[in-house]
Amino acid sequence: MDLSSQLHAKAIQHAAKHAYVFEDKAVTYLELDEAVSKFASGLEKIGLQKGDHIAMLLGNSPYFVVGLYGSLRLGATVIPVNPIYTADELAYIMNNGDVKAIIALDILTPLLQSIDSLLPSVEHIIICETSQQSENAQQESKVPLSNRIKSFTEVMSLGEETYDFPTLQEEETAVILYTSGTTGKPKGAMLSHQNLYSNAKDIADFLNINGQDRVLAVLPMFHVFCLTVALNAPLMNGGTVIIMPKFSPPAIFQTIREQKATIFAGVPTMYNFLLQYPGGDQVDVETLRLCISGGASMPVALLTAFEQKFDVVISEGYGLSEASPVTCFNPLNRPCKPGSIGTSIVNVENKVVNEFGVEVPVGQVGELIVRGPNIMKGYYKMPEETEFTIKDGWLYTGDLARMDEDGYFYIVDRKKDMIIVGGYNVYPREVEEVLYNHPSVLEAAVIGVPDVNFGEAIKCFVVLKEPNVTEEDLLTYCHNHLAKYKVPSEIEFLEELPKNTTGKILRRALKQHLLNR
Repeated sequence: MDLSSQLHAKAIQHAAKHAYVFEDKAVTYLELDEAVSKFASGLEKIGLQKGDHIAMLLGNSPYFVVGLYGSLRLGATVIPVNPIYTADELAYIMNNGDVKAIIALDILTPLLQSIDSLLPSVEHIIICETSQQSENAQQESKVPLSNRIKSFTEVMSLGEETYDFPTLQEEETAVILYTSGTTGKPKGAMLSHQNLYSNAKDIADFLNINGQDRVLAVLPMFHVFCLTVALNAPLMNGGTVIIMPKFSPPAIFQTIREQKATIFAGVPTMYNFLLQYPGGDQVDVETLRLCISGGASMPVALLTAFEQKFDVVISEGYGLSEASPVTCFNPLNRPCKPGSIGTSIVNVENKVVNEFGVEVPVGQVGELIVRGPNIMKGYYKMPEETEFTIKDGWLYTGDLARMDEDGYFYIVDRKKDMIIVGGYNVYPREVEEVLYNHPSVLEAAVIGVPDVNFGEAIKCFVVLKEPNVTEEDLLTYCHNHLAKYKVPSEIEFLEELPKNTTGKILRRALKQHLLNR
C-alpha cells in the first residue's frame, strides 16, 4: 500500500467526510481525491512522468497537500524544501536532487529567477498563487523563467479527474528529505512508499489516531514530523486535518476551540510559548484528547507544567528523517514517563548499543539504533554515507540513549554534542533540565567550549522570563543541583535562542555565534 492509493480508498469509503479544513473552508475526501488526480494528470500532460523528481517550496496550505499527493499519484519522487532557504541552499538541493520540476509560492518567483541559470535540469516551475505576493513580485513574475513557468491553476485545468494512475511499487522512492546535518552539505534521505505508509499507519495504530480525530497541522508540512504525524497519519485513517499556515499562541487556542481539535502536535518551543501565553486556559483546549511532542527533547519541567495547567496528556516521541521519522512514542495504554521518548511503536525495534554494535545492559548509555519498515533506502547519491549509517539493517542514529526496565527509552543527548570535562562525560540536556527548573528561566541551551585545563568547559545560553536574575544566581543554583564538573563555567544571557523553522534550538548556531566574536 502507498499514501496515494490509501487516500483514494478513503475517498471511496468516506466520500463526504472532511479531509481537511483551511481558513474555515472544509474539503471532503472525494473533493481532495479528485483534485489529486487532476493535478497528477496535469503534471503528466505537461511532460512529467513516473520517476521524475519534483521539489516543493510551499508552506502549510492545500497547495502542499494536493501537490504532494498529486506528485506521488503520478509516481514522481517529491522533495519537500524549506521555502525560506537561500539561493545557494536551493540551488544545491535542486541540482543534487536532479529536480525536473518545482512547485513554489508566487512570492518566491524573484528568487527562482535569480538562480534560473543554475537550474539546468529544471524543465517546469509551477507557481502557486497567494494573496501574499507583493506588487513588485507580480510584475517580475511576468518575466518568463526561460519559458518554463506555469501556474498551479493552469496545470490543474489540464488534468482529468478520471486519471488512470500508474501502479507504485513499495520499494520505489516516494520522497527525498534533505537533512540539515551538523557539518557539510545536506544529505538526501530516500524514503520509499512503504517507509512513509508504514510509519503513518503504525503511528496511527499506536496513538489510536482515527476517523473521529481532528488533527491540528501547524508544524511546517515540509518537515517530516508534520508530514507523517499531522498529515499522513490522520488522512490514512479517515481523520480531518486542520491546516494552519503559521504558529501563533492566540490563533492556536482560538482554532482548537472553534474547530474542536482533538490532537495537537508541536515541538517543545511551541509548548513553552503556549504555556507562557497569558490568555491560554483549560477551557481553550478541552476538546484535545492528546498532545504530541517531538523534534527535540522536552524539558521535564516544561512537560509537567503544561500538563498541570491545561489538564491534557503530552505523549513525547522520537524520530529522525531517516526513519520516516517516528521510532518511539509514550504509549497511551501505559503510564507516560516524563523525560522519556516512550517505547518502540508498532513494527519498529529500538536498541541501545556500544561502539561495537553490541546491546548494552538496561540503564547504561549507548547509541540508539533502530530497524523496521520505516528505515530509509539510503542517502541519494551517497553510498559511503549510507554504508556508515545503515549496518546490517540497523539505522545508527547518532543519539545517545538508555533504556529502563520497562522498555522506555531516554535520549541522553546527541553523540556529537556530548561534552568531556576533564575526562568526565557531560550531557548538555542534563544541565539544561536543571536550568529549566529555575523559575526565572524561559529557555536554556548548553554547548562545550575549549578549555586549556579540562579540555572542554560548559557554556550556557539563557533567555530569562524576568531580568532580575544574575549569572551568579544561576551558577549558585547549578552548584546546588549538579556535580561540580557539570556546573557551567559561564552563562550568557540572550534575548532569544536561534531556532530552525520547527522551533528546535540550534546549538551549532550558538557555537558559530562564539566564533564570530
